[in-house]
Amino acid sequence: MDPETTLSELREFCAERLGAELAARFVALARPGFALTAAGPGEAAGHSRFGGRALLEPGTPWPAFEGFPLSLLAILDTDALAPWLGDLLPAGTGLLNFFYLDSDSEQCDPAAFALAAKFVGNEPQVGRVIAARSAHAVETTPPARSSVFAPVSWVASPGFAFPDPWDRAYDTLELGPEADDMARLMPGIHIEDLLTEWPQRPGALGSEDIAFGWPAFPTGSSPWMPDGEDPNLHHHLLQLSSRNEWHIGGDGGWMHWSTPTEALRAGDFSRAISTPDIW
Repeated sequence: MDPETTLSELREFCAERLGAELAARFVALARPGFALTAAGPGEAAGHSRFGGRALLEPGTPWPAFEGFPLSLLAILDTDALAPWLGDLLPAGTGLLNFFYLDSDSEQCDPAAFALAAKFVGNEPQVGRVIAARSAHAVETTPPARSSVFAPVSWVASPGFAFPDPWDRAYDTLELGPEADDMARLMPGIHIEDLLTEWPQRPGALGSEDIAFGWPAFPTGSSPWMPDGEDPNLHHHLLQLSSRNEWHIGGDGGWMHWSTPTEALRAGDFSRAISTPDIW
């Protein structure tokens, strides 16, 4: 199914439960995304996967924080995902390598744990996103002390994501004159209560690991952002749910990466940051 048809069906679904006007405003918040699940033979979305070795262009420096090498967590193959993303990012963006300081997994270097303990909260450079053109990228041997996780290739099933019920994005949603004070205080929760059968909606993303779209926060919190930046000026890139092999990010064990929307549209990932879910 194509994005336009899915959005049309989604509007109809929401209009039956919210009314046409509120449904139109609500669906305007939808962002294209992908549910990431383990792939069988021949099912993978290009080179998209959790773990494994980085795919970088020759000569690209391995990212580090305070001199300590970061660890590769995942790769998204945007060439394989591009048809559903429209003009969200430039054609030929290629592979996105997602890095983070592994200070929590069973294989982490003790020095990484000590380094992380020195900092209160999070630092932007603890997580990095590095793009590589597909035709030039090569599998890159990680430096010593960088963790390497067992690779899991991903199927990327397209759909549309909406803000988490606690997301500040709902602050801009006009609920209409019928809404009471409690609904206006928690507009995301109000919408969630009205949308019965929500998991069966057209374009639903049935996975806790998601590419693009919007982030979810199992702790009921919000993404940590440096220097008080507005998270709604950023676009979500990747969400990794808690795994037994590693627990990084917030207390919920979920990890996100995002980047300013203007930078994403320009293909600039130097400003991408890790935005973990925290209590």
